[in-house]
This record gives sequence, C-alpha cells and structure tokens, in this order.
Amino acid sequence: MRAADTRSVALAVTDGMLHFELAIACEVFGPAPAAVTAPWYDLALCGPAPVAFGPFRLEPDHGLDHLADAGTVIVPGWADVDVPPPAGLVDAVRAAHDAGARVVSLCTGAFVLAAAGILDGRRATTHWAHTDVLAARHPEVEVDPDVLYVDNGQVLTSAGKAAALDLCLHLIRLDHGSAVANTTARRLVVPPHRSGGQAQFVTAPVPDQDDHPLTALIPWIVERLDQPLTVEDLARQARMSSRHLGRLFRAATGTTPLQWLLAQRIRRAQELLEKTDDSIDAIATATGMGTATTLRRHFNRTLGVPPDTYRRTFRTRTRP
Repeated sequence: MRAADTRSVALAVTDGMLHFELAIACEVFGPAPAAVTAPWYDLALCGPAPVAFGPFRLEPDHGLDHLADAGTVIVPGWADVDVPPPAGLVDAVRAAHDAGARVVSLCTGAFVLAAAGILDGRRATTHWAHTDVLAARHPEVEVDPDVLYVDNGQVLTSAGKAAALDLCLHLIRLDHGSAVANTTARRLVVPPHRSGGQAQFVTAPVPDQDDHPLTALIPWIVERLDQPLTVEDLARQARMSSRHLGRLFRAATGTTPLQWLLAQRIRRAQELLEKTDDSIDAIATATGMGTATTLRRHFNRTLGVPPDTYRRTFRTRTRP
C-alpha cells in the first residue's frame, strides 16, 4: 500500500518523548513561514492519550493508528533509552512504514524505529552518547556515530538536539527545494544547511589555547584564503609534517586540513554574497576558488543552493 503525500506529517506524541525534539517538529512542520506561498505541511499530532509537555498539556488530534495514513511519520527522541518504548507505539510506527510512509526519527527516536525492525540492515544514527547502546541492543543496525543525520530514502535518522533541526530542514529541502528550506532556516535563525555527513561532536572548531600548534596557523590561513594553499603549504608554515598536521586538524576540528580550508572559503563566500555587490567571478578569486564554475560547484554541494540564489535569499543590505 502506498502512503499519502509526504507533506502529510504525523507526529508521534506519547509519554516518554523528549520535549525539545517534539517542539522542533511542531515548529518546523506547523504553520508555514510567512514568505512561503507553496502548499505547506498538514501536521497531525498522534497519540494514545494527552501528554504532559513541561507545564503544558498536549492533546493529540488522532490515535497512533493514524500514523499509517500519513505520508511522513516523525518519531521524537525517546527520553530513557533503558526503558523499551511502548508496544503500541512500536507497532504503529511499523505499520506506517509497511504502508509506505517516510519514517523519520529525531535523536533517540531511533530506538523506536530499531525496536520496530525498520532499521535492520540500514545505516542509522542517534545522539552520540547512545550510539554504543543502540549498536549493542540492535546488532542488525549499522550505527554511524559520527554523522548529523542519515537519509536512506524512506527511513531517516538524526543525531541529537540541533542535528534534529538539521534533518527537519533537510526534509523541507527535499519536499520544497533549497530556497524554501533556506527561508525557513532564516526564520529559525540557524545555518541554512549542514551536511548529514558532518561530524556530530567537535571538541574545538578553532583551537583557543595559546600553546596549541594550530593557534598561530589558523589566522595565517584565514588571511590567505584568496591564495591556492595546499596541505604542504600549511605544514611548511606550521613547521611539521603533513601527516602530523592532518592528525592535529582531525583532533581539533573533526575534519581534514583541506576540508576545513574549503569550509572557510565557503564561509567567506557567504559573507561576500550577503554584504557586497561583487560578481561571482570576483568572489571566486577572493576566496581562492579560482573560477565561478568551481565556486558554484562547491557552494551548491555544501549548502544545497547556488551562490546567486543564496545572495537573493540572504542579502542583508544593498550597496549603492
């Protein structure tokens, strides 16, 4: 049986859910942003009974059996991973998946999907603090502890808290396109796009210790983003081998020197697109991308939207 349009969203609401993830789903898939005119989501709260939501009380619109009628089913985080989720919830999520729904878990909601057998043989993630538990309890699941979210098409899982918001924006991008996703992100005051493959946990994006080997190197790089830097150039400046530099970068930033450098170039390009009238060619030169074609390729791959669209969406001021 084929489920309804994916824009028909059913949110599982039961006792034991994490309030933050519940609120994220309600905020993102509830009323449409003012700037969006295309048909938005039809959000339904589905649960067996009213749920205490902090000092508030949530009244579900439908029972859990309504999950099977939705095109997209969202399961918020499960608060206590040591307590098995209720059988009624597990059965309803399984039935929705069998009916063809796109099933999404936020944070530890992955434990509900795993209990339903939906993640068997699939790559999935959850909050980094619970990935070992998920892998041990459900060995049939390929648990990836190092990503923000995993998109398997009809089954999607996210890491914790902010990563749940990243996955929700990813769904909007899939359903409505990058411009609408970016408009939504702008309203929520969050980055427009973080790739699912980005590391969950980074100890220090930029080292702040005075004696750290990269402390002097980072500003040196940032001042030369317009130049064609290589790993060898960075290692030479830091007076260490390329291999040792790679290890330090991985430990400090969670990524490689070249990936970190590309991220800084993209960030600089975003600033120039928002604050200047410079042409795409000029911005490509200023960020060390070389050509507009290269800038467009990396920018689109990283942010999911071309530079010109990003400028129209996020322009903060117009210069005379």
